[in-house]
Formats: sequence, structure tokens, C-alpha cells
Amino acid sequence: MFAETSSRYVTRNPEILSGEPIITGTRTSIRAIVGLWRLGIMPEEILNHLPHLTLAQVFDALSFYLDHQAEINDYIERNQIPNELVHPAVKPIREDHPLAKFAGILSDAEAAELKHSITAECRQVDANEW
Repeated sequence: MFAETSSRYVTRNPEILSGEPIITGTRTSIRAIVGLWRLGIMPEEILNHLPHLTLAQVFDALSFYLDHQAEINDYIERNQIPNELVHPAVKPIREDHPLAKFAGILSDAEAAELKHSITAECRQVDANEW
């Protein structure tokens, strides 16, 4: 079997993760990097979670994702752990947290409703009051 190069740092190898896009020379999937990024983790901070990668590899993975969103989102969806199998200790404490939208927990409509509820219930502060 041979590897197919998709970009400078992204490749596919049928023998690794069934051909899912990965960082060349690793088994790190693009979906793993995108998952961290969608949680609001900055590319520079992703290196703390995946220290074997370079910043160039992370940015290339994100660029690849932006060009292939439907495909990578499909890999993310297919690899999600069913909620009933997730141990309570690792479940989010609050699914209404603003970062939940980035994690894919809330739909766009739910995020808009949450934003409206927060805005409606929070007192607006006049900067001149300070």
C-alpha cells in the first residue's frame, strides 16, 4: 500500500486509520487537531496537547480542514462516542457553556437561543457609570 500526499504535512495511508487524513509521519488524525481547535484551543496551544507536532503541521491541518470540512466533519461524526457510553466524570458539567457550541454540542439555533436568553437576563452596564 502507498501513502497519498494531500498537502505538505497531510497524507492518507490506507494502512493507518483506514486512509483517514493524518499528519505525515504520525498517526495523528486531522480530526484530532480540529477537535481541539473547535474547543477554542489556539493553534499554538494545540502543541501542548500534541507536543510531537510542529506549529506548521497544526496550521496545515487546519488549512486542510477548511478545504475539506464536509469530509473531516464526517470523520468526526463517525468517531463520536455515544453519550450513554461516556463516563459521568468526563461529561461536561454544563452543556450551556459558551464553548459547547465550539464542541458541537449545541446547534446554531440552540446557540442563538442561549445567546438571547443570556442577553435578556443580564443587565446592560453603562460604561459611563464607572
